[in-house]
Amino acid sequence: MAQKEPTDAQLREIFQKVDTDRSGSITSNELQAALSNGTWSPFNPETIRMMIGMFDRDGSSTIDFQEFRSLWKYVSDWEKCFRQFDLDGSGSIDRHELKTALSSFGYRLSDKFYQLLIERFDRTGRGTVAFDDFIQACISIQTLTNAFRHFDRQQIGQITIGYEDFLTLVFSLRV
Repeated sequence: MAQKEPTDAQLREIFQKVDTDRSGSITSNELQAALSNGTWSPFNPETIRMMIGMFDRDGSSTIDFQEFRSLWKYVSDWEKCFRQFDLDGSGSIDRHELKTALSSFGYRLSDKFYQLLIERFDRTGRGTVAFDDFIQACISIQTLTNAFRHFDRQQIGQITIGYEDFLTLVFSLRV
């Protein structure tokens, strides 16, 4: 994504290039083909699914131009964040950089948990997380945190939850 905020006309041009079937909306396959995670490989399909789910306001499972405009800003903002925490400029985030990023967002988690995150979101086996997987990890953590907070009425970081409530919580999340 570009460093400078594109104009509406520029975004419309980008949208039309991505909309290869000229339907007026972008499918997950079109979006995946258009986005780059900085490693010349396509975006993680799961990250694409999550982003379409977040920005598809009309329930069409596609992204129209207005939704695309919001999605573009979202991805651009995440790219700026990613670059800020990619301290060594490698194009991926290691465990230390991930801990720095999430700590700056207010999360206080154990080293063991950061290792688990790397294992879960590292698709290359190099102990690092690519840009698209970083987005997915952050969205997942935020979604889970919001769901947890619903049950953490005293905001102490602990909940007591019944089994059926737990299952309802897990199956109702969009992660």
